[in-house]
Amino acid sequence: MFLNFFKKIFSSNKVRVRIAPSPTGYLHIGTARTALFNWLYVKKLGGKFILRIEDTDLERSEKKYEEDIIEGLKWLGLDWDEGPFKQSDRIDIYEKYIRKMLDEDRAYFCNCSKEELDAERKAQMDRGESPKYSGRCRDKNISEKDAQLIRYKNHGGEIIFKDLIRDEIKFDSSLIGDIAIAKNLKTPLYNFAVVVDDHEMNITHVIRGEDHIANTPKQILIQQALGFRSPKYGHMPLILNPDKSKMSKRFAATSIKEYRDQGYLADAMINFISFLGWHPIDDKDKMTRKEIIKEFDLDRMQKGGAVFDIQKLNWLNSQYLKEKSNKDLLKLFEDFYNREFSNYEKKIVEVSKDRIEKLSDFEELKKSFDLSEYEKELLKWKKSDLNSAKENLRRVKELLKTLLDHEYNLKNLEIKIMGYADENGRGDSLWPLRVALSGKQKSPSPIELLYVLDKNESIDRIEKAIKKLDG
Repeated sequence: MFLNFFKKIFSSNKVRVRIAPSPTGYLHIGTARTALFNWLYVKKLGGKFILRIEDTDLERSEKKYEEDIIEGLKWLGLDWDEGPFKQSDRIDIYEKYIRKMLDEDRAYFCNCSKEELDAERKAQMDRGESPKYSGRCRDKNISEKDAQLIRYKNHGGEIIFKDLIRDEIKFDSSLIGDIAIAKNLKTPLYNFAVVVDDHEMNITHVIRGEDHIANTPKQILIQQALGFRSPKYGHMPLILNPDKSKMSKRFAATSIKEYRDQGYLADAMINFISFLGWHPIDDKDKMTRKEIIKEFDLDRMQKGGAVFDIQKLNWLNSQYLKEKSNKDLLKLFEDFYNREFSNYEKKIVEVSKDRIEKLSDFEELKKSFDLSEYEKELLKWKKSDLNSAKENLRRVKELLKTLLDHEYNLKNLEIKIMGYADENGRGDSLWPLRVALSGKQKSPSPIELLYVLDKNESIDRIEKAIKKLDG
């Protein structure tokens, strides 16, 4: 028993995973999910999480995207153990391995133009064939200066690997053709650079989206050519729209920063993203990071698409906001808007906790306490009449006047106003009060309106309603 225990500890310490985003766009939901699941995996097993910036696409890579990725991961609390490493700093390493493949006759220079390759591809598709490079440059003696690409010599055969999520996957590598591994000795392409980096960084597990499944046999072929050990692969399901269609660009391309700027909390985002393809043992909706780490297991990953439901995210975020103390919630708002709130705004935060889905809702919520223009007929409750509305408003006004300033709080307003309403009919009493204070059919409760507006403003609005009824 003790031997197995120590074996488990020794094995878990060897686990090394990575998140390897390209700085060609902002950190979005898909990349954040990949980062989160790798992070959860090593937090559960006690391994190492490596951050690698894959910036070999010099034309599309930008510093602002790299900074956004790092900032987004930090905001989510996905701390890494090593890195960030940049591929652009590792060109000499890639060149060494490219030369190794060329020297061992496992790769060759290709001078086919893009136009020639496109024409070849089209002809194959017209014949109903899977497009692949024909290998026509394989046996030519092409010099480095005349080459357009460097290709791996693929000799075919079956590639089989056990996916951590999808079980056994098989590929006929003869359908792939001779893989392009570099533009030249100084410019490796994606599949080659990834293989070298994963080897050099001792990556043991690669957890990524299922859109990378087609890359896996190519990477295994390159690993075999270089004599590298293959890491274990796990491919997560696609993220889908609520109608199960492929996730729309509206959400897929939305950066994590945009969600932060809308007032979503990092803990809510982590909770939400963790359920995009994974689920706990019990049907829970809300879990802390510690709870998710404790339960996380790739065996509980689903193979089908993961539905992105913005309503679920909004609900989750509202739950995280609700559990905050009034003091902590106020600080969240003040930090979000980068200013100190007035007493009026502080009261709005206090009474609106149950209605707020995200921090950016505050400005719209604040408007619900503004007085809108309205017709006097709106003050009438159902089958009641305007005289009844006027009398109830007059009596409520007198009740408010009996409260001293230090007594004017939610508790006392509840006692006074609801006591009056219970005696005189809730609809007849509270409806005209709500309209007088807000000018709206739908608004916060009359008690909340009275409290937020304060005594003088509340009485002033009630008096204006009474004058409207006298007119």
